[in-house]
Amino acid sequence: MTVSQQQVDTQAARLLKGVPDGDGLTEIQVALIQFALRATSSSLDTLGSRRWAERAVAAGATFDQLHEIVTLQSSVGVHAFFESSRALASAVCPEGGWPPLDEQRQHLWDKHIGGTKYWTTMQEEIPGFLESLLRMSPEAFEGFITYCGLPFRAQLVPNITKELISMASDAATAHRYLPGMRMHLRNAVRMGAGRAAIDHALRLGAESPSFIGVE
Repeated sequence: MTVSQQQVDTQAARLLKGVPDGDGLTEIQVALIQFALRATSSSLDTLGSRRWAERAVAAGATFDQLHEIVTLQSSVGVHAFFESSRALASAVCPEGGWPPLDEQRQHLWDKHIGGTKYWTTMQEEIPGFLESLLRMSPEAFEGFITYCGLPFRAQLVPNITKELISMASDAATAHRYLPGMRMHLRNAVRMGAGRAAIDHALRLGAESPSFIGVE
């Protein structure tokens, strides 16, 4: 079944109950979100990316910030990794009756996941992925954790803006990965985003281009 815009809107509305309006998006946030929506594997809109990069720079963004967004957006394709890993785990262990983690895997889990809020939210929205990945390949698990952390190390773009970008990308017409949309919406609210900014970012996602590709 194809995920519809109505499903995006309904789920977002449920998560936004009781969230105050707050401030709207700034000019630079809009430009960065618009740039990000085109600099993604779901769109591959190179001309649009360039146009919005120029507008973001005019609004005050730096080239280093834009490249941080490019790095962030490179992870959009990882959602197929999420779902394929969960499907494979279900095929290998249909009842989910995994044995206890061995010493190596338990160490990696405690080191990287623990009670970190970001990963806890991911486990709630995408249950089973992190554990399945760790059990099937500790190397892939460590590589995934390292890769996901790349756009957050330098902190050139505020994390709340990165969460709004990720939320809009996951709700975009050409993508619509609702587990990710829910996770990033919850993270954005936790960081202080209000209904006005979130609604605007989701609207930008709904109006984003379909897949264009490169000749």
